[in-house]
Amino acid sequence: MVFASKARQVMEQQDINANVRHNVVVNVADGAFFGAATGIASFVTVIPLFMHTLTDSATLIGLVSAIHSVGWQLPQLLTARRVASLRRYKPMVLLMTINERLPFFGLALIAWFAADLGRELALWLAYMLLIWQGLGGGLTATAWQTMIGKIMPHRWRGTFFGVQSAAANLLASIGAVAAGVILDKLPSPIDFVVCFGVSGVAMFISWSFLAWTKEPSREPEHTHGSQRDFWASIANILKRDRNFRWFLASRIISQLGLMATAFFTVYAVQRFGLDDQTAGIMTALYLIIQTVANPIMGWLGDRIGYRRVMEVGALLALGAGLGAWLAPALGWFYLIFAIAGVANVAFWTMAMAMTLEFGSLAERPSYIGLANTLTAPATLVAPLIGGWLADSAGYNYTFAVAAAGGLLTWLILRFAVRDPQSVTYSEAHAEPQVVVVS
Repeated sequence: MVFASKARQVMEQQDINANVRHNVVVNVADGAFFGAATGIASFVTVIPLFMHTLTDSATLIGLVSAIHSVGWQLPQLLTARRVASLRRYKPMVLLMTINERLPFFGLALIAWFAADLGRELALWLAYMLLIWQGLGGGLTATAWQTMIGKIMPHRWRGTFFGVQSAAANLLASIGAVAAGVILDKLPSPIDFVVCFGVSGVAMFISWSFLAWTKEPSREPEHTHGSQRDFWASIANILKRDRNFRWFLASRIISQLGLMATAFFTVYAVQRFGLDDQTAGIMTALYLIIQTVANPIMGWLGDRIGYRRVMEVGALLALGAGLGAWLAPALGWFYLIFAIAGVANVAFWTMAMAMTLEFGSLAERPSYIGLANTLTAPATLVAPLIGGWLADSAGYNYTFAVAAAGGLLTWLILRFAVRDPQSVTYSEAHAEPQVVVVS
């Protein structure tokens, strides 16, 4: 039995290695068209502009981005038990991801019929679709990340996530430019109908590339007998894996380090008279820097360890916060936006790759779910803290707290978190053992 199991593992790894280039190409294409879709129907610009035609409430409009981010993170732990029982993850990914793609066609219909529906009904229908879209992403995410961890050999993961994110950022930038032209040239509501409709088409082109992924079948490493057993195993992971607890702490506190980015533009307008054209250049610089940094940092992470790259990101978040706090002139913000972009890559792309290194294969869905679901409240609360500080005490306090968050994140990563590769995890649920301390 042991020999047969080892033979199956060898054959599966040979299958994975034979298909790795194919899987890189189709999944990067998936990410690229997904990025194009979210550029044409941006959660930062286009969707808030559309919601502004339905409501004057800044609070409701501000929820758009929060729903998208928290919807992706919060549900991930809820699907971990199901994911752990699967032989292949791709069917679940393809089914669940429809829920994050189809709502864009719904938004196009709402935009077209908004005048007949009335502002209030159209508003709440739009929010129902946005919640559906956000939760659809979250319900897909654990299976998708587990699938990527399975089909991408360890030496490829950071590079893959980096290249995919770069492709997504690049096409998102092109999509954003296209959306600007559409909004400028077409009358309302046709402009929003076209943006959402084209976004939906791009989403399903993306889905078609994802469907070409080649994933071998594998016997489930472990299945939980009941919900109670599953939640007991979750509690056991948090209890026994001290290294993972510190990693979670670094991810949660890093949200404070990243929160300042949302306030750079407003502060620069108020303090230095930033004009629209310069603001656009700085935003483009922020996106271009991330496009370039993603594959470079992914490649470095594969070679020197994702933790070290995240340490660099924490120091850059510290630098961005200090720079904004102490900036004597507008020109400083070119550098501030640039280093903030690199910090964002470190905390997003590298954190996702590093999460796949924790635990045994059987526990990987649980680790993925924990790493994202437990971070979701901080993702939501950190910008609120930053906004409250800015309103009550001034932006300098927001930037000082962000700098402190970056420093504390670096201290945790440097002195408390070990590279997961230096820890041996059994294929069951044994206590992790340190092999090499870095």
